[in-house]
Amino acid sequence: MHITTCHWIREPGSQPGELGSRRGYLRPDGLIGLKTQVWGAGAARAKRSGIELSGEGFSSRCMDGKPMRRCTSTRPGETGMDVTSRCTLGDPNKLPEGVPQPARMPYISDKHPRQTLEVINLLRKHRELCDVVLVVGAKKIYAHRVILSACSPYFRAMFTGELAESRQTEVVIRDIDERAMELLIDFAYTSQITVEEGNVQTLLPAACLLQLAEIQEACCEFLKRQLDPSNCLGIRAFADTHSCRELLRIADKFTQHNFQEVMESEEFMLLPANQLIDIISSDELNVRSEEQVFNAVMAWVKYSIQERRPQLPQVLQHVRLPLLSPKFLVGTVGSDPLIKSDEECRDLVDEAKNYLLLPQERPLMQGPRTRPRKPIRCGEVLFAVGGWCSGDAISSVERYDPQTNEWRMVASMSKRRCGVGVSVLDDLLYAVGGHDGSSYLNSVERYDPKTNQWSSDVAPTSTCRTSVGVAVLGGYLYAVGGQDGVSCLNIVERYDPKENKWTRVASMSTRRLGVAVAVLGGFLYAVGGSDGTSPLNTVERYNPQENRWHTISPMGTRRKHLGCAVYQDMIYAVGGRDDTTELSSAERYNPRTNQWSPVVAMTSRRSGVGLAVVNGQLMAVGGFDGTTYLKTIEVFDPDANTWRLYGGMNYRRLGGGVGVIKMTHCESHICYSSISSDLELQPVLEVWQKGRDPALLNSGNGLCVVGGERK
Repeated sequence: MHITTCHWIREPGSQPGELGSRRGYLRPDGLIGLKTQVWGAGAARAKRSGIELSGEGFSSRCMDGKPMRRCTSTRPGETGMDVTSRCTLGDPNKLPEGVPQPARMPYISDKHPRQTLEVINLLRKHRELCDVVLVVGAKKIYAHRVILSACSPYFRAMFTGELAESRQTEVVIRDIDERAMELLIDFAYTSQITVEEGNVQTLLPAACLLQLAEIQEACCEFLKRQLDPSNCLGIRAFADTHSCRELLRIADKFTQHNFQEVMESEEFMLLPANQLIDIISSDELNVRSEEQVFNAVMAWVKYSIQERRPQLPQVLQHVRLPLLSPKFLVGTVGSDPLIKSDEECRDLVDEAKNYLLLPQERPLMQGPRTRPRKPIRCGEVLFAVGGWCSGDAISSVERYDPQTNEWRMVASMSKRRCGVGVSVLDDLLYAVGGHDGSSYLNSVERYDPKTNQWSSDVAPTSTCRTSVGVAVLGGYLYAVGGQDGVSCLNIVERYDPKENKWTRVASMSTRRLGVAVAVLGGFLYAVGGSDGTSPLNTVERYNPQENRWHTISPMGTRRKHLGCAVYQDMIYAVGGRDDTTELSSAERYNPRTNQWSPVVAMTSRRSGVGLAVVNGQLMAVGGFDGTTYLKTIEVFDPDANTWRLYGGMNYRRLGGGVGVIKMTHCESHICYSSISSDLELQPVLEVWQKGRDPALLNSGNGLCVVGGERK
């Protein structure tokens, strides 16, 4: 790297006109010790007029040979002299005409930062070149000031200012957890840290003290994912204490939108009065009626009645008594002994009575207690789970929100599953069995849309099953038929979520894989499928009271890999495949007449079609038309008796499962806003691997789905 300025260096004893040139090395007191080249009195030009940096030294370099100004005076007593201002050459990037441009290759190392950190961390572990010891409780942590200062504004202020710690070898750090400090120092040297339930409560305060914003954000993100009605109030208070505004906002929203569950938690009963008031004052509080708010307040008071009885008037001011029904206001609120014994409480009840009894005076009585709470927008969301993609089983999951008309990716399952049975129980999505591309599965996973997480702590089924029908009836999850890799199954078992246990029930009279299942009128229906030889049109109905299956009227068409759903109190069966071709036809079963009747056909043939009822709309999703695997969706219009196209999924799926969950708009936002880009499915499906059977699914609110392909 050549430089534009000439550093003319004078040595002791040199005379005017002597030019420092050839070579020198950096020293603390400047560029000294250079050999000099004398300019003769008649010299008009400097032949070597530049200085070039080479490693740690300087050497002269032939430049353009323009006249140079000579030093004309001595500087006694100085060991070096910089006369740059008296001798410059011009733009270093612009060489004279005729001089070839030097070749250049900029290089930035990707390995350098990591390797440098690894070496520095190794030095720390061996206590080499460490210049500070942090004393945290009984723990001593050796470190380098420059590393700590680079990562933490707290340490940078400590070590670069006039504080006493800047001169101390040992620095005592108080009010911080030893293990948390170790983890944060490790992060400074490795850029890695693991946030978990066991350390987040000490890690976040320590990160706040050291002003490690990145770790604060990581802790808050972890806590967001752990939000639950049983802990959201504790997380809310924790966020407030440590000024985590975003976490506090999310925890507030979660508390408001899940108030009906939160009010039954132990944390709610332990709330101080001011925090309780903050919650019940919100217009966003998600309650069916103001009666729930009153009942929650009275339960809170009675939890510690001696201490909280004096606080009742203050808290009751924030219950919107004028919004109560007259019967509840008079019969429950007005007659409560705690209310009757307090004058301020009685005044609030009288105010509410006047509001209800004098409608003509209501415009003059408006206030915070008469303002209705904002209703929470709820809607059903459709989830498409697993299946086949690019010739292999997949674990990815996507969901469709009719309110936004968007398909987006959510958290993937821990296992790849084709032919998986899917259903919804207690607002949780269950994925049962399937095939992972090499073996048949009996494992089960459960998805919580509020946390966007899958858990595998569900008991497995008694036998491996793919192409299994799954439905919810009477609080139990039923797994019906399928195949285990050896034969088709007629085995049926049900899962009790309270016991985390599967139990066999009566088997079907016919073996069925690719069977469609539906729940209607307290009965479980098994519709069509294949017995391993040919498609079926037979239908069986399970009575849980008798633990018996009964044969009912058959469909008009043999169908395997069909879609099935309960819609307007009838069972719809659409698409599928008969002995020869994929089907677009549809029919429906009326349980009052025990008869099947035809329905207008879909616009496309669809075998392995998913059928779902979402927000009152019957939707046929995907499938195979005999040539192409489809990602389009059709919606049935019962008034016009037609099917119309309604967009499509992002990706084609085969042998996947579908479930429908009712969610608030807030829950949908919390679960999906930050994760869709990280969980995007990359390959676009064009060709599907053949030879796999479908899975049929059913949700507790009437959703039935099948996936698969023809054989």
